[in-house]
Amino acid sequence: MNRPRSVLVVDDDAHILEVLEMRLTSMGFAVTATVDAEAALAALGTRGFDAALFDLRMDPIDGIALTRAAHARQPRLPVLIMTAHGTIENAVEAIKEGAFDFLTKPFVTEELRGKLARAVADRRWARDRNLLRTVGETLASAASMDRVLSAVAEGTMEATETERTVVFLRESDRLVPKASAGTSSTPLDRLAPAAEAAIARRGSVTMGGAEGRATLAVPLMVAGTPEGALVVENPSHVVATDDDLDLLRVFASQGAVALGNARELSRLRSGALAALGRVASQVAHELNNPLGGLALYARLLEDRFKTAGDEEGVQLTHKVGRAVKHLADLVTDITAYGRPPELKREPTSLNALIEECLSLVQDRVVDKEIRVVSKLAPDVGTVLADARELKKVLLNLFVNALEAMEPHGTLTIRTQRADERTIEASVEDTGCGIDDETRARMFDLFFTTKANGTGLGMPIARSVVDRHGGRLDIDSEPGVGTRVRIELPRQ
Repeated sequence: MNRPRSVLVVDDDAHILEVLEMRLTSMGFAVTATVDAEAALAALGTRGFDAALFDLRMDPIDGIALTRAAHARQPRLPVLIMTAHGTIENAVEAIKEGAFDFLTKPFVTEELRGKLARAVADRRWARDRNLLRTVGETLASAASMDRVLSAVAEGTMEATETERTVVFLRESDRLVPKASAGTSSTPLDRLAPAAEAAIARRGSVTMGGAEGRATLAVPLMVAGTPEGALVVENPSHVVATDDDLDLLRVFASQGAVALGNARELSRLRSGALAALGRVASQVAHELNNPLGGLALYARLLEDRFKTAGDEEGVQLTHKVGRAVKHLADLVTDITAYGRPPELKREPTSLNALIEECLSLVQDRVVDKEIRVVSKLAPDVGTVLADARELKKVLLNLFVNALEAMEPHGTLTIRTQRADERTIEASVEDTGCGIDDETRARMFDLFFTTKANGTGLGMPIARSVVDRHGGRLDIDSEPGVGTRVRIELPRQ
């Protein structure tokens, strides 16, 4: 059942206040009536209202000043100004100051009912329409899934006037919070049971929480399967309505569309990249022999120029040799991506591997005067992994981070036990950051933003982590920096 719409009424005439309270109650509204403007402001700070009626002429705070103060606490609250016939011009001025409409005294019941109903309805539909338009535009812009889910969380919080909104997605055998809006003292893991219940039920659920809070959850259905849930936590003074649940379902459907689109795009892209990798691997194989011959000829020419004392010729053959080596390295990378070697797993200390890789890039660290912060947890232990392959990943991440930073930047490397079965490592820089468009294509084969890049480093890094049964995620903000996080199973 829907709760009654709540109305706050303020008038310094106790008789008018009493009459209004009776009329509004008979219309089905839950009325809070007071002659004290300060008491009204106190009420606005502790609970939500669907509409308010303020008398224009009051002391010491008039209706216009009270409207401004009310909107400072509840910006979308529709306020109707009550006025006598002789002060309609002032009431019109009040509308310019943010009031929704005005009512003339003495009141006509149908006018009172009609304007209040319109105020409540216009407020909800104007608000919801704008929020849904924002989410829809974000979805249509081909933005990243993270950005769409963030828009869903923020839009839901505003539309339902809740305390916090969280989008949970199922990954492996657990629910992971992927986007949130608002703040609350409740830990995120305590909202997960509501998400689990909505997924299990395949429908909306309402659960009680701490301090009288209520938690609502709606599943994100992708192709008929619940893949996550949209969860909102209401403060104790906000009572959810059927309209709120309907709106929650609409926003959840937007999140589900974003998730479905992202997965379909990933599937299509993976197939295309796999095919491209196979073709590139065949081409690379055909290039190996000619490149080996070119490298040999370059060395022979260099020896002849040295014998002849031709320093310019020596420099030219150096350039040829470097170009050939670059092509050979590219061929090696393409082959590694298209035909990855079989993993040779053995117990490997992730911390020791990180220290080894850091030593290999020490010259770059010194040249740029980079500050390296190592926060390697001593209790991470070992992972069952191919150390040679993981070394490629770490070196790629370190070099990318160092190249992204200006001199005197900070490189932070962390390791920790995510849980009993998983070890987490992260590489964080204070570089230029990555925009959404670039981040969406970072794992595309041959995509690069570097002048001399091959566009193979990150695809190979993800491929290695995937083959270890782990995951690689990137968080970045342009102008702030980038954090790459790797999760690896211990066994």
